[in-house]
Order: sequence, then C-alpha cells, then structure tokens
Amino acid sequence: MMTDSSPAMTGAEAVDAAIAQGIDLDGSPIPANKLSLYQTVMAKEADRQRSGVQNSMRSRIVRIGAKHFSQADLNQMLLDAEFTPLKDKEIAFYYGGK
Repeated sequence: MMTDSSPAMTGAEAVDAAIAQGIDLDGSPIPANKLSLYQTVMAKEADRQRSGVQNSMRSRIVRIGAKHFSQADLNQMLLDAEFTPLKDKEIAFYYGGK
C-alpha cells in the first residue's frame, strides 16, 4: 500500500518547507537572489529584541486576521480576548481606512 508522506501544501508550514528546499509550491525553483534576500531579512528578524510573546501574538493576529475577518469582527475578537483593540494605523493599513 502506498502512502503519501509529502507534507500538506497549505499553511505557513508548507511555505517554510518550500523556502527551506528552495522550491516553490508549484515545484518551480525559487531564484537564488530572492532566497538570499529572504534569508538576509529573516536573519535580522531572528536577532531582533522582542517585547513579549503577547505583543507578538497580537501582531500576528492582526496581520493575518485582517485577511480573513471584517474590521468589526476582528476588533471584537481582540477585545473578547483582552487584547488592545485595533489601532487607527492598523485600520488604515489593513482595511484602507474604511
């Protein structure tokens, strides 16, 4: 019986695995100059002093949540979880100031 041991091609893990292999999700090679720039930026980010896990969690929730939830829904979810509500600059950036 054959089993498919390849990783799922969804989510952040799939993207991370593809980058590590230098192969895009469609199987095409990622150009070396793009990989190099990505690695340079990620190395700087890895060395950056953090202000706390909860701040990082909130930042990720806002950045990713804005793609999936309306401004009102995301703001309410932040409040329900006792995070700071959306800031004006976040609303302008992620929701176009709507």
